Amino acid sequence: MSETNAPAATPDAYAGWRAIVARYQQPDARRSIWQIINSFGGLFLMWVLMYFSLNVGYWLTLLLSIPAAGFAVRIFIIQHDCGHGSFFKSRKANDSVGIVCSLFTLTPYKFWRKSHAIHHAHHAELEERGVGDVWTLTVDEYLASPWWKRTAYRIFRNPFFLFGIAPAVNFLILTRFPVGGEREWRNGERESVMYTNLALAGMFAFFIALVGLGAVLAIFLPTLIIAAATGTWLFYVQHQYERTYWEHTPEWDFTLAAMHGSSYYKLPKVLQWFTGNIGFHHIHHLSPRIPNYNLERCHTENPLMQRVVQLTLWSSFKTTSLALWDEEKRTLVSFREALQGQALRRHTSLTTSNAG
Repeated sequence: MSETNAPAATPDAYAGWRAIVARYQQPDARRSIWQIINSFGGLFLMWVLMYFSLNVGYWLTLLLSIPAAGFAVRIFIIQHDCGHGSFFKSRKANDSVGIVCSLFTLTPYKFWRKSHAIHHAHHAELEERGVGDVWTLTVDEYLASPWWKRTAYRIFRNPFFLFGIAPAVNFLILTRFPVGGEREWRNGERESVMYTNLALAGMFAFFIALVGLGAVLAIFLPTLIIAAATGTWLFYVQHQYERTYWEHTPEWDFTLAAMHGSSYYKLPKVLQWFTGNIGFHHIHHLSPRIPNYNLERCHTENPLMQRVVQLTLWSSFKTTSLALWDEEKRTLVSFREALQGQALRRHTSLTTSNAG
């Protein structure tokens, strides 16, 4: 993490941010359309090449699935922007494109839009965990949990499960059901899951009739698995780092949740392109109405936006050991650090008791 760009401590340090982000909130239809063309065009091209590569060797198909997954991630970013109403000026255009994207991300558009809006409204608020976020316990909650819950949490936070198994299960299975959707949700959020499933069934029936079930599975599954793992990693690493931000509702602050609880993930340019500038996540949380192609400019042109924790590709890998929010230290800690802290507190308490 970059200590030189360590975030300021109070909301007042970011005074004026609303006026800054307002300058970047206007979508450019030409840039949006071009992004649709190069993202969907790139994915379709990769799928065609993957199909013909099956005659060469599956090793080549798997190799081509990496850039194919990159284009799938870009399509998810388009869906993401449409869900925030930032990709086009027209809500109808945003919703239409978002629904089309959802067939290639396997993520029901309206249902995801609702849960993601909840994430933005309550990100890093301890009393509002559970919708659209990564399962996170405090040290005290973990230590007070029954053995079965601690075991489940350890399994969930294991990198192999969290980035290897969970993403595929989530996008292939869990998103087929309105899991976590409240019954009072309106505007077709729950129904969008069923409609997406029906559309996916029709789309895959067409592809299977065109090239066969074996080819569809050989091409689609590795693309999905890599894209899902990449998306999960991006979402995780941009909120789950050592000096992140969590706060109880009375003291929770929107500005600090964005600038302290979201990182600037500085990626190599090619990865930044494939991930649709989502690395400028702090700015995105300040203003979801900024199209992804304006995020970098907002960051580079305004020193105020650079007062944020910066992660590089290398330093981000160190976050995988973090698992629990320590309310005393106000940092994310590993299981080992949490247990060592518990042992130290017990020792201190015992020493104090004996001295008394």
